[in-house]
Amino acid sequence: MERVMAAAARRVGVPGRGCGRGGARGYRAALCAELAKPLLVRDVPSPPLQPQQVRVGVHYCGLNFADILACQGLYQEKHTLPFTPGMEFSGTVTETGEGVSAVKAGCRVVGVTAGAAMAQQCVVHQKMLWQIPGGVSHEAAAALPVAYGTAALLLRRRARVQPGETVLVTAGAGATGLAVIDLAVNVFKAKVIAAAGSDAKCELALKSGASHSVNYSQSSLRDEVMRLTDGRGADVAVEAVGGDIFKAALQSLAWEGRIVVIGFAGGKIPSIPANLLLLKNVSAMGMYWSRYQKENFPVFSSTISSVLEYCQEGKIHPNVGAIFKLEEVNEAFNHVLQRRSTGKVIISMK
Repeated sequence: MERVMAAAARRVGVPGRGCGRGGARGYRAALCAELAKPLLVRDVPSPPLQPQQVRVGVHYCGLNFADILACQGLYQEKHTLPFTPGMEFSGTVTETGEGVSAVKAGCRVVGVTAGAAMAQQCVVHQKMLWQIPGGVSHEAAAALPVAYGTAALLLRRRARVQPGETVLVTAGAGATGLAVIDLAVNVFKAKVIAAAGSDAKCELALKSGASHSVNYSQSSLRDEVMRLTDGRGADVAVEAVGGDIFKAALQSLAWEGRIVVIGFAGGKIPSIPANLLLLKNVSAMGMYWSRYQKENFPVFSSTISSVLEYCQEGKIHPNVGAIFKLEEVNEAFNHVLQRRSTGKVIISMK
């Protein structure tokens, strides 16, 4: 897939007349026309607004691994071809439909959608928009919903992290890993051991607030965590890699520790050795952020409001690792697929 994506930039379309951001006649969008093939950037018509809907001129769209999986046909939520990926975005309201009261034209907003945000405009229900507070940039806002929403929910609601506890986070230099570090240290007042697959990524995690780091490509994750905690282990493990790293993180837990699974970036979905749960009375749980949108929307919404507030107050500092133009969307996908990304990768519509 990487090779075909690399060629896609040569196949993008030419902008049509009158198709600027938020234009009434049409706009530019990334399209997945075939699964596991390069995305195309094409002009598409602007849909009419339905009641409660809002049209937003998109400034930035956050790129998530889930977007890549969706375009490969491997994500748990399937889309009908052709579709535009993109789950989170920041922008400016350009038009509101009947019955909209939460925002008005000109409002700076951050939004969440099941797809369609990787474009110059996006139409969403008003309840899926949050106003960006003063002092928070569009770039930072686009990096918040998925990574920081996931991190905040898992730390507060699932793991119930307490001040002074030790949190181990794998894939510690990724967007969610850095969000976990940022929130755990600056909001939850916990200590963080960050684990990553290279010295450079470990160094970034340390600069972002982690007390210690472990390069699990060069040393035993379990042995290092036990050494760093004087044999006690971590109170919480946030696990995003899967495979052998999951088992090592599980073995690194302290008595009555908690491990929260948020993904399988390594590609292998592990089995849980039940005896390891028994020996230390530990708990294993999952964290599927977007499911809260359907099952408990008040919690979902308040979490995004909270991270926006934390950002405005200067308590957290989203790390935008790379910005690609819309016409470079395939290069952006490759950047993530080749594991060159650190922090959040965002797509600019400017």
